[in-house]
Amino acid sequence: MHTLVISNRKGGTAKTTVALNLAAELAGRGQRVLLLDLDTQGHCGVGLGVPPPAAEQTVHHLFENPAATLGGVIRASAEPMLWLAPANPLFDHGAGSRDPLRLRRAIDAEGLARHYDYIVIDTPPSLDNLLTNALMAGTRVLVPYVPHHLSYEGIRQLVRVLFPIMSGPNRALKVLGFVPTMASDSMRVHRAVNAATAGDFGASKLLPAIHNDIRLAEAMSRGQPIRRFAPTSRGARDFGLLADEVLRRL
Repeated sequence: MHTLVISNRKGGTAKTTVALNLAAELAGRGQRVLLLDLDTQGHCGVGLGVPPPAAEQTVHHLFENPAATLGGVIRASAEPMLWLAPANPLFDHGAGSRDPLRLRRAIDAEGLARHYDYIVIDTPPSLDNLLTNALMAGTRVLVPYVPHHLSYEGIRQLVRVLFPIMSGPNRALKVLGFVPTMASDSMRVHRAVNAATAGDFGASKLLPAIHNDIRLAEAMSRGQPIRRFAPTSRGARDFGLLADEVLRRL
């Protein structure tokens, strides 16, 4: 089982769009996928058309109640092979367990590796216990970024967070790659930032881009992944290419 952490320290990088649609594409390729929504905005549930749960039926209950289990909050989605552990939008980031291994211990103790091929974790942009738990539980990090300089600074901040974890308590964690989002092949600044990313981290770490496509926003508002809402759209094609590359690398 692979645990993919979708993260960027900067908000507004289409992180949830990537987490949701990559999870759906992997499921569409026959993989058993669990999507964990640690971002308290709760948009993974919105994008899958899953009604808001009660507070005690969310993944954040894991950090509020020592007796809580992941299995108790996982819900089936309308997408075959894709399950969701939804978020609690009212969760207080400063409250609850401070144990950085709470999530990893739950995954191991409940034997989720026997039930899923992939766990995809959507993370909050803030540097707090939720992000730390995701990174401690992860095996790969995938970083969406909008190719402009502020988003690139978010990459640099995240890498500074990753290094002590990857070189210490979670040596299994590796950077899978960087995904340009809302990308435009014709914009000079996008080309420049992508080139800088490839130069700093290696061209092999640059994953297929997700281009601007209004159909992605429409799909989210309809509670469907893009592969179901608009299967012939550019967004669906881009996410298909991204999923193929992720599977190839793993």
